[in-house]
Amino acid sequence: MHDATTTYAKNVQQTGSPRELEAQLLMRAAARLQAVNDGAIVESEEVVSALRYNRRLWILFGGSACRPENPLPQPIKQNLANLTNFVVKHSLSLETSTEVVVSRVGVLININREIAAGLRTTQQAA
Repeated sequence: MHDATTTYAKNVQQTGSPRELEAQLLMRAAARLQAVNDGAIVESEEVVSALRYNRRLWILFGGSACRPENPLPQPIKQNLANLTNFVVKHSLSLETSTEVVVSRVGVLININREIAAGLRTTQQAA
């Protein structure tokens, strides 16, 4: 978890909003996964690195969202926990697969982009 945690800590100082930082990190992970999807990243080690980065990022988000002191409403916390569970399981299945099926990476890209867009929309509305 060191890679994602270090990135989060370093970037939190550069942005004023935790939501914007989360959106940026999700988009960074989506870009790495998009490179896998597009065939720009094909080496097994690099593919696993992109998947692992995304998985670790989601573990951090999920853990943070589910903390008792987090002010999010319980239904949203539950939805984020469910989404985190899906992303982690899906990423692990791709990481341990002998052959990454590119079409299976797309769902992770879409989730990251949609959540990032939602974080940015929520921030603009606030």
